[in-house]
Amino acid sequence: MLRLSKLTDYAVVVLARLDAEGGVQTAPCLALASGIAEPTVAKVLKALAQSGLVEGLRGARGGYRLARPLVDLTLSDVILAVDGPIALTACVDGASGSCDTEATCPVRGRWDPVNDAVRRALSGISLADLAGPASRTCHSQGHGTQGHRAAPAPNPLPAPPVPLPAE
Repeated sequence: MLRLSKLTDYAVVVLARLDAEGGVQTAPCLALASGIAEPTVAKVLKALAQSGLVEGLRGARGGYRLARPLVDLTLSDVILAVDGPIALTACVDGASGSCDTEATCPVRGRWDPVNDAVRRALSGISLADLAGPASRTCHSQGHGTQGHRAAPAPNPLPAPPVPLPAE
């Protein structure tokens, strides 16, 4: 079964919350708004910043902001930032040495078109397509809730599909 990692799912949620809140937001604010543990939000933001999807700002008014609008961020951008290259099998894109049956495999190299199709599909989905309606939960331009406790926002992603029973 193909499935995104939890960190990639969390990254999509954090990016959607960052867009909904607008401006510069802190990790604690985003954690509160998303219902995701603060250490996890910080880990996700670090990966997103290293990939250039968000910008980290230092100082008293510091935090994170989107590097570009959600409509310009794709699901494949987030997967690459959090999990690395998208590959369905170990031998995709000419990789070698990672499979015991590599020398005699009858399908070696034939996964590339499938992998390319998956990449194209994921590149065609923007985070704006995934994000639900925006509602703010952080206050005062992203510098905490200043004593207010907002309820965690619902996950803006639809529920994952229910796996089909194995035959």
